[in-house]
Formats: sequence, structure tokens, C-alpha cells
Amino acid sequence: MTTAALPGEPFVHPALIYRGDREYVEATTRFVSDGVAAGEPVAVAVPGPRLDLIRGELGPLGTGVRWIDMTRAGRNPGRIIPSVLRAFADAHRGGHVRIIGEPIWDGRTAVEYPACVQHEALINTAFGGRDVTILCPYDARALPHDVIADAHVTHPVVISGGLQSASPVYDPDGVLARCNEALRHPPGAATVRFDAELLPAARNFATSEARERGMTPARLQDLNLVVAELTTNSVVHGGGSGTLRIWAESEQIVCEVRDEGRLSDPLVGRHPVRPDQIGGRGLFLVHYVSDLVRVHTEHFGTTVRSYIART
Repeated sequence: MTTAALPGEPFVHPALIYRGDREYVEATTRFVSDGVAAGEPVAVAVPGPRLDLIRGELGPLGTGVRWIDMTRAGRNPGRIIPSVLRAFADAHRGGHVRIIGEPIWDGRTAVEYPACVQHEALINTAFGGRDVTILCPYDARALPHDVIADAHVTHPVVISGGLQSASPVYDPDGVLARCNEALRHPPGAATVRFDAELLPAARNFATSEARERGMTPARLQDLNLVVAELTTNSVVHGGGSGTLRIWAESEQIVCEVRDEGRLSDPLVGRHPVRPDQIGGRGLFLVHYVSDLVRVHTEHFGTTVRSYIART
């Protein structure tokens, strides 16, 4: 499968709009086969059943391909750029790299979707200037029409019905602005204010509230890490204090921290962390252990919300 970059831009980010398994398999296996034939590193990060379809069709040709179940690695869309896409591309510098990444599938919730479309928009910033092609499949039969419409907005190139064309509505910055929506919390959320002296008390408060709501010890450790990183960031970078809220939502515990800071880097938390890096790991770790992270930032403050399954 030949994909064209924008003029002067080596990075290629096409959306593959497919209708049915046959079209999906033909397009993705051609993309992978072309990469293997050219000696290029190839990774396929799609939901598990889709992995089986592609791998089964490729047979021995897929031996050297990196296979990733996106429902696990990309459960939280905020993990995908640093821990899936950049992790593979950065390990194979010096030549062209091909990746199939399918972050949006039938079953993604309305709460998850804004984070998914933000992720797709941010790929363009994260890989600008890189000699990488990331093909993103979209199931036109299963996904809502507005999701397919957003694929045209977040991808400069669209492949549909075997034809490739530049998207006339490509506007990733517009998507990021639209998805930077205010996060409303329920009136019954447990709430506490904190500053530097009250950081330990804030962590204890969150752990106690989550335990009462049925969170298991293993996930309590993840929650404790999230609270520690977010509240410390508020003290150091967000005006010295903040508000912590926690509540239960379906099978998840939701932890939210709001402070007076403002995030200027849209990729904060999505930059890979170097082994020798000191500091700057806070939001990366929050993304890594959370099942979903939502962020809203404005001139008057920032809210970071982490969703963690109770078990």
C-alpha cells in the first residue's frame, strides 16, 4: 500500500476507512507486506481479534512483525504515543518505520472517546518530521458517523474504498480545542483541599475513600501513585495548592485534582521517559497506571482526572 506524505513532510498519518473484515485484511496486510518487503520495521497495534485476522492472513511473513493488543496497551489512549508508537519508532531510528494503530473500536465509551480523538490529533505533533507512517483503521460499519467524520479531521490523508486522498477538513488543532472540555464532577464527590503540608493527608484521604468504595489493594497502590504525582505537581507547578476529589463511577474509582496551573505543552505526559531522566515523570506515570485520563486546562487552572478500575 503506497501512502503519500504532505509536501515537505516525511511523516504520513492516513486514516483507513474500512467496511468489513475482507477490506480490513486486504488493506492492512498489504501495508505490512510492503514494509516487510522493503526491510522496514513494522508494528501492528490493533484490538486482539483484529490481530488474529491480520496475523492469520500473513502467515510466516508476519514473523518479524511486532504484534500489540491495543485493548491492553492502549486501554488508556494517553499511553499509546509514548508506550506504543514512540517506543517502537524510537527503537528503530535510521530508516522508515511502519505502524498500524487502531485506538478507536466498537465498544469505546462516550467517556473514553474524547481522549481517543485527542490522541489521534496529537500524533501529528508527536511525529512531525519523523520518517514514520502510522495507518489508523476505522470500522465504518460499527462506529458512529461522527467518529468517522472526526477521522477526516485528525488525519491529513484518508483511504476509503481503495482510494487515497487529502482530507479537506484536516484540522487537528480544532479537535484539540473542542475536546479540551470542562470536566463536571458529581455533587456527592468526596473533596479535600491540600497544600505542601497536607500532601500525606491527601493521599491517606484518597486511599481511605477508594477502599470504602471497594477498590482492591493492588489498584489502591496505583491510586496512591496517581494522587501522589498529581498533588505534588499542583504544589510544585500549580500554585502551591489544589483540590482533590474522588468518587465511584460504574466499576471505576475516579480521582480528580484541580489547581491554578496551566498546561502549555499539549503532549505533556505523552513524551517517552528516558531511563536517566530526573523529574518530569509525573503525568507520564499517571497515564501509565490509569485506565483513562482526561485533562482540561484553561487560563485559570487545570483539572486532571484519572479513572482506575476497582479490581
